[in-house]
Amino acid sequence: MKYTSLSITIPIIMVLVYLGFINIAVESEVKVVENLGVTDVEQAQQTTPFLILKSVSETEKVFYDTQHTVVEEYGQLSVSGRYMVDKEGSPVQLRGMSLFWSQWMGKFYTQETVRWLKTNWNVTIVRASMAVEDVDGYLNNKAREKAKIFEVIDAAIEEGIYVLVDWHSHHAEDYIAEAKDFFSEVAEKYGDTPNIIYETYNEPLDVSWSAVLKPYHEEIIAEIRKYDPDNIVVCGTRNWSQRVDEVVNNELSDKNVMYTLHYYATSHKENVRRLTETALANNIPIFVTEYGVTDYSGDGEIDVASANTWWNFLDENKISWCNWSIADKAESSAALKPGASGKGKWSENEITESGLMVRAEMKAKNSY
Repeated sequence: MKYTSLSITIPIIMVLVYLGFINIAVESEVKVVENLGVTDVEQAQQTTPFLILKSVSETEKVFYDTQHTVVEEYGQLSVSGRYMVDKEGSPVQLRGMSLFWSQWMGKFYTQETVRWLKTNWNVTIVRASMAVEDVDGYLNNKAREKAKIFEVIDAAIEEGIYVLVDWHSHHAEDYIAEAKDFFSEVAEKYGDTPNIIYETYNEPLDVSWSAVLKPYHEEIIAEIRKYDPDNIVVCGTRNWSQRVDEVVNNELSDKNVMYTLHYYATSHKENVRRLTETALANNIPIFVTEYGVTDYSGDGEIDVASANTWWNFLDENKISWCNWSIADKAESSAALKPGASGKGKWSENEITESGLMVRAEMKAKNSY
């Protein structure tokens, strides 16, 4: 049930509260009942002076929430033809944010960040980017980096959104044993929840799909399927995950696999869309697990026209996406300005041009 009239629903809720049928809770200083268009305690008290507001701690449960989560609505995702589909077999599209490399922006790998992205940015998916071979990544700090990823996964499950678990590497074929260990642990721990989507290789470089990438993905998928028979696996493609066309007639055999496309709107335009159209015309399911509205470096100018062209293309083809990135690094693809909190609650003054664009896109189109 969704409320469409604040003036109609507030008197009804006031009566129900007065009679004791419902209890509306406020978590910290943010009002949870967003359906009313009220976002904080002060505004709620001014708008509905007779509404009973109860402060709750981080560990207490919210007692009243009329809005279904995206996971409740879509349920177990799967692949049908070139589409991601929901539990009823209908094509769906997820839109969300990618966190930055886990070892360099670990302050955003928090429950509070995930909650804020869900409630204030309307994300339906968040991407947890496990740094692998780079300095201070998984290879050097397994326990520390896994703890960050698990916190994001737990938060996504709690908030009722999907989570993309990304092996954020450019050389994953050199670390097959480590990838198998990581994904088997994730699958054993979380494989019975529909929230999980696996991304086995972020951005391969110029290596063969047939000789290197396909065999790599097959090994990792086999490890995942020991514990998780049905959650979607997204597989990186050659040349920074752009040559999705090379998968045509050489797909993986697993029925719930999608293929990774990455682009940066200022650098990658019609040429990359043509490659994507070739794949789509051959029933290859695509997931844009990372993109930016900037150039390929993650910095430089923002091309608004190209960003909009890409968003229209993704919408027309029901292609899900995650934007790069939730970070406060001094670069134009970062969604946040330097010094932004790792606990969410960012004001618009703390959000960059890129962040404001992407947030507006999600708030306009994501209904959960």
